[in-house]
Amino acid sequence: MQTLHNQMIAMRDGIHLATDIYLPAGGEGPYPVVIERTPYDKCKPSRSEKQLDGQHISREQMAARFTARGFVAIFQDCRGRYASEGVFTKYTAEGEDGFDTLAWIVRQPWCNGKIGSMGLSYAAHTQLAMACLHPPGLGSMVLDSGGFANAYQCGIRQGGAFELKQATWAVRQAKESPAALADPQVRQALEDEDIHEWFRRMPWQAGRSPLRHVPEYEAYLLEQWAQGSFGPYWQKSGIYAEGHYGDLPDIPVLFMSSWYDAYVSSTLANYTAFNRDRSAPQQLIMGPWLHGDRNISHSGDVEFGAQAAFDGQVAQDWLSCRLQWFEQSLKPGTPPPQAGVKVFLMGGGSGTPDENGRLQHGGRWLQGEQWPLPGTQSLTLYLDAQRQLTEVAPSAEESVLGYYADPANPVPTVGGALTSGAPIFVGGAFDQRERADFFGSRGDNRPLSERDDVLSFQTAPLAEDLVVAGPVQIELWIDSDAPDTDFTAKLVDVYPPSTAYPEGFAMNITDGIRRCRYRDDWEQPKPLAPGERVKLTIEPFATCNLFKQGHRLRLDISSSNFPRFDVNPNSGEAEGQARHPRIAHNRLHLSRDAASCLILTTLPNG
Repeated sequence: MQTLHNQMIAMRDGIHLATDIYLPAGGEGPYPVVIERTPYDKCKPSRSEKQLDGQHISREQMAARFTARGFVAIFQDCRGRYASEGVFTKYTAEGEDGFDTLAWIVRQPWCNGKIGSMGLSYAAHTQLAMACLHPPGLGSMVLDSGGFANAYQCGIRQGGAFELKQATWAVRQAKESPAALADPQVRQALEDEDIHEWFRRMPWQAGRSPLRHVPEYEAYLLEQWAQGSFGPYWQKSGIYAEGHYGDLPDIPVLFMSSWYDAYVSSTLANYTAFNRDRSAPQQLIMGPWLHGDRNISHSGDVEFGAQAAFDGQVAQDWLSCRLQWFEQSLKPGTPPPQAGVKVFLMGGGSGTPDENGRLQHGGRWLQGEQWPLPGTQSLTLYLDAQRQLTEVAPSAEESVLGYYADPANPVPTVGGALTSGAPIFVGGAFDQRERADFFGSRGDNRPLSERDDVLSFQTAPLAEDLVVAGPVQIELWIDSDAPDTDFTAKLVDVYPPSTAYPEGFAMNITDGIRRCRYRDDWEQPKPLAPGERVKLTIEPFATCNLFKQGHRLRLDISSSNFPRFDVNPNSGEAEGQARHPRIAHNRLHLSRDAASCLILTTLPNG
């Protein structure tokens, strides 16, 4: 294998990006190429390459596997990161930089004009960003847990709220910025910041944040935070593939994500788009894991069993899977990759704790030709004044439940489909209690459902298994005395009391949020009129879970989920600029003419 380190490839604006190129030994070429563009250092092992035994595969080891199979392997540092020149502005330069890089590659004598791309998370975002510009040579992609369909709705904002993983990511990655790497004092200043204290002092302002030591990181984060409406900022190719789906090449793509990943909706939207009016085969794999942790069979405090791991279950291993994918999609004379869907159905386990104290929820893999899986049906459950979920529509002329939403005392985040939250929050499945190890919790271990600002609705114990496999939607009729507020919805699988869990175990499945000012139009916010009854739609991420016979299905409604999302000050002030938070009296309508409901996608005999 011949190695060319730190080849500086010129972009259209004169900035050079550091690129490592690995060529097959002894051959004359030309060869197909596989590239990964990353902000996490092209010389370090990617967290995507963690094997079943816990060991990581190095970049050199990966390159050796690819070159031995007749590929050129390329790893590149994104603009403004590590050995590359320029200023890092998260996401926005990746389309053009990816295009220019591929345009350079196809001109090289060792390239046969066929290029595949791969990468996890940000390295998936870089792929889809350049694909929207239809770069030369791009013939195949592996989008692993990323690739923005619409970052306004998944990845940066969601339902109008700001995802605070962007803040934790920025603080952590600023320590690896060129400024911090070049100046130990800058690095130390960042290390000395108390991020927990800063999360108690939100919203942040320019010059008054833990990122003030690296102004370019502070600037892009605060701009994301302030851009509340779906305007031109959100319609750029790097973060809005939905607006460019018609420009995408007709190429094979392998999509992978997981039910507790932050990019569920992006992955499913992109998979659907690439299947629409295109002939190239597409594959979709959805596991039960946290972000990129495809060989870890548990998520949070819940164990899904050895069958949940990718290696040995979905394929021999993740690297072999990608090698086969690129051989079939880039090399002439090989059978094309097979289209199809493989998703993990969570649930069905014993419900007892394993040797590590994790609840054994279990699960198994399902296969199909499309998503949602064939045979799915819609099930509507109505919320009633007795805190029940029932298939019977309400008949009362007037029925209302209410609570007070205090921005100074938000409902704490206890797991969920999220990533990059360290050291403030973690993703995954947990018993929904206010444990001391969750930021913002009271620490008394009381169920979240007992809070005064949470309305819980649940079914009777299920007479038979219920498989929810697909989109989830909540339609709420609400009013508030505040000009703006949020409503949140969380779907919960409630285990009955047992010897191991005397009070049961309330396992979070999926959740969502909606900021009321955007209830009618993402581009034109509109304040609430006091007491005005309006309809809201909340769209949590799709899921795939078996609610076992004897369990209850529960829906928790509230007005905050912090620190996953920024807290609405209820004052109607500009996004990220609130100085006058107030308590809101929020009410939920449950009447014949305002029937709040939960709409599930179910799979009979799943």
